[in-house]
Amino acid sequence: MSTSDSAFSGSIPGIYDQHLGPLLFQPYAAEVARRVQAWEPRRILETAAGTGLVTAALAHACPQAEVLVATDLNPAMLDVAKRRTTNLREHVRVQQADAQELPFADGEFDLVVCSFGLMFVPDKVRANAEARRVLRDGGRYLMAIWDRLERNPATHRVHQALATFLADNPPQFLARTPFGYADEAQIEQDLLAAGFTDIELETVALESLPTAGPEDASLGMVEGTPLRGEIEAHGPFMLERAEEAVRAALSHDFPRALSAHVVTAIR
Repeated sequence: MSTSDSAFSGSIPGIYDQHLGPLLFQPYAAEVARRVQAWEPRRILETAAGTGLVTAALAHACPQAEVLVATDLNPAMLDVAKRRTTNLREHVRVQQADAQELPFADGEFDLVVCSFGLMFVPDKVRANAEARRVLRDGGRYLMAIWDRLERNPATHRVHQALATFLADNPPQFLARTPFGYADEAQIEQDLLAAGFTDIELETVALESLPTAGPEDASLGMVEGTPLRGEIEAHGPFMLERAEEAVRAALSHDFPRALSAHVVTAIR
């Protein structure tokens, strides 16, 4: 993974949140919150929280929680998360932290959630081991991880459209990082290496929100992710032209199907 793959800065976080939220992330935020609600955890840690979509869903689903700490390595993403959670319950706290080196005591939490963040972590075993360390005995580690790119057709079409448009040096960010950690055996192996033995993986199919459309995919993917840097490297004015290519590829029969792995490991 390139270090630029985690460079969510400048205008990227706001565009990511506004356009990719309804397209990709809000359906799974609701799914994660639904699962967590049944467990009634009192102390919750979220790693790689991004713009706080899951944080807000967890806060609403878990009124019994004493503390909900949302962490991310990226300050620009956390700025959006802070605005989103300002008017939520007092027990919600947002702070910067590296998932590979968490600033919390052993056994401090009942639940650790990492929704679509583990793919961006360089040392996944270390991040998993840190999640296990801060969990109490019997605590749960819940992850959402994207399935293969071809099983997420809107994103796959974006990838294919840009590969055609920039055929001399096609951008690889989508396949390399957010959709590059889909192998179930590898996910399980990395959890076992971190010390987890009780692991359950379910592939969950959902759909983008009805409000999401080609504009969200074109603007959100091209300008709201580190894919932007790969496109800009091709020269000036390429972002607008890339968006046009993506919109054309998605303008007919816009696909809403999503597929992701929801993984639970118990300490």
